[in-house]
Amino acid sequence: MNYRSLSDLNAAARELATELPDSIDLIVGIPRSGLLAANLLCLYRNQPMTDVDGLCDGRIMRSGYRYDGHREFEHVDHVLVVDDSVDTGRQMQETKSRLDEHDFPFEVSYAALYVSTHGHRHVDYWSEVVSKPRFFEWNLLHHPMLKNSCVDIDGVLCRDPTPEENDDGKNYREFIRTVDPEIVPTERVGWLVTCRLERYREDTERWLDEHGVEYDELVMMDLPSKAAREEREDHAAFKAEVYERTGATLFVESSPGQATEIAERTGKPVFCYEANQLVSPGTVARVQTKGNEYLSRFASDPVAFSMRAGQHVLSKGTDVMSLLSHRYRDD
Repeated sequence: MNYRSLSDLNAAARELATELPDSIDLIVGIPRSGLLAANLLCLYRNQPMTDVDGLCDGRIMRSGYRYDGHREFEHVDHVLVVDDSVDTGRQMQETKSRLDEHDFPFEVSYAALYVSTHGHRHVDYWSEVVSKPRFFEWNLLHHPMLKNSCVDIDGVLCRDPTPEENDDGKNYREFIRTVDPEIVPTERVGWLVTCRLERYREDTERWLDEHGVEYDELVMMDLPSKAAREEREDHAAFKAEVYERTGATLFVESSPGQATEIAERTGKPVFCYEANQLVSPGTVARVQTKGNEYLSRFASDPVAFSMRAGQHVLSKGTDVMSLLSHRYRDD
């Protein structure tokens, strides 16, 4: 499973911006997510941009994000039409067909930040080949792959209850009935998997229906009380069993600790919604191995290692140990 975040998208745009020919004068984005890719490219190249409608109507977006509203292509020789990703090429081909109907007085090229192993045939430039199966941060809960995915509820579709709300009684039932959704998937979910108890099924189903969440199956813990659930302490084990039994290809989990344990138990990828990170099987083992390696390097040359480590943190801005620090969090 391949995953790319918005941060990855930015890095891909920055790389592609340096590789594009200098002859390009205008960046054109294909709605919707292609607009984000085009915006990043035009910022890195300090060039104007527009969308496909704007190109056809003769509108260029200038500084201040205002359209000039008249034709001003006299000095444009080369236009680049951009999408965030290309797989089958259907949308790119539709865009090409539309633009071919216009007798533009300039060259038109096509690009995508990400292409599949076949998608590169539909563009002139790209930044990276990302093979399928794949998903992106900006379309995760709006992707058809949800049909074969398990998705957590608390911490993903809605916030987690506060300690006061999580009383396994009146307050908790009120939380389930009234909590606002944080995101509503626009595709049907295969399995909603939650550690909420079966006694709250009716309230949960009503909430899902009220907010338009479509799903095939709602899987809940069949235990008599919150105390019984806490005594077993098997939240991740329960979710891992469902993940394996259903044959789903992805689990979207809120808790970093549970995400790591589910991946370890099933040997399958888990997307941690809170950490915005894809957790692959063996993550903890790899982090521990790296930790031992870093300790060895530090022991041999503390000053040199500290300098290199500081430079790495500044350039990457990531903390690979975050999953370990959350591993046993029970939320």
